Amino acid sequence: MATLLRGEVPVILQPAGTAQYKGAYCPPGVPFAEVRRGPFDGKADIVVRPDADGELPRHATFGNGAVVYEYDGRDAKGRAVYRYAPRLSPSHQAVMDGVAEVYADNARKGEQR
Repeated sequence: MATLLRGEVPVILQPAGTAQYKGAYCPPGVPFAEVRRGPFDGKADIVVRPDADGELPRHATFGNGAVVYEYDGRDAKGRAVYRYAPRLSPSHQAVMDGVAEVYADNARKGEQR
């Protein structure tokens, strides 16, 4: 875990919940469960700093804003929980198209046996 400075709150990144993935892009042939998975899920060495009103940031972004996680409350350990937000992540469609290619390749390999 990262060393906390005064006022900082530890963060855990989690897969998308219903609120985050409802209506998100999912190409044909890809199980919708794949939409929930974010590239940084499980990462726990991140901290956020509350604003002047004491509120935590609504969103945490990574990769120059390509991946967005949305604040979803705190867990039992007091960490801020941020969930992957595919509808808000500019890179989501490209990632899902790549996942679709992998599923299609695996399906073709299965048919060749």
